[in-house]
Amino acid sequence: MTHLQTRVAGRRPILTRNVAPGIHRLAHAYVNCYLVEEGSAITVVDTGLPSTWPHLLFALQETGHTRADIEAIVITHAHFDHLGFAARARSELRVPVWVHDNDHYIAAHPYRYAHERSRLPYPLVYPRALPLLSSMAAAGALWVRGVKQPGTMPTSGILDVPGRPSVIFSPGHTFGHCALHFPDRDAILTGDALVTLDPYTGETGPQIVAGAATADSLMALGSLAALALTDAGTVLTGHGEPFTGGIVHAVDRALAAGPS
Repeated sequence: MTHLQTRVAGRRPILTRNVAPGIHRLAHAYVNCYLVEEGSAITVVDTGLPSTWPHLLFALQETGHTRADIEAIVITHAHFDHLGFAARARSELRVPVWVHDNDHYIAAHPYRYAHERSRLPYPLVYPRALPLLSSMAAAGALWVRGVKQPGTMPTSGILDVPGRPSVIFSPGHTFGHCALHFPDRDAILTGDALVTLDPYTGETGPQIVAGAATADSLMALGSLAALALTDAGTVLTGHGEPFTGGIVHAVDRALAAGPS
């Protein structure tokens, strides 16, 4: 583990190397992004918030890379807290940004997304979420730039980027949500199809995200079956700590927890 500023992975960034072989986790403002290595090349999966950018550059340095090694950016879903520095990276690094077609509209308009419930009551009902949401806002959650005309991620099959993940279509949180399976590393990056920390409730453990940010909770719960079929041992989520008990166990717990 490399401490970029402090041990608190929520408010301050922490780089954890090799959460799975050749996959490094950068946690900042309660949002995770991942650096996936294949030789000297890097795929960045999800792009946190705008203020995550300098921490990404430091993480590259700490793992023996430079910004020139980034060959692709893959967005599991186009919510603002996963799209944070994508526009800047595409502009400055001239690399493709991959998003499923169903999320292209959100990618261009990061604050126009479907959600089942109003967000307003959540800080009152779940006061534990206030520090999380405040930290995200301080990291630029309110001023994320959209990405127009990204590359179109397939619904299934191998994505031809460093790491060559299998795309696992898992709609519900958004209608274009995709997880990424790395069979050779026994790992799955679930994005927000399954998390171990819900920013809207402050609850920890495997679960789907609250209706404040999920388009269709029943669909999201149904998509967990596709994640479980990978039988991956390490579960790397969009929010929260890695889960090493296996995706099947994680899905069982998320189904038991249900929607919120």
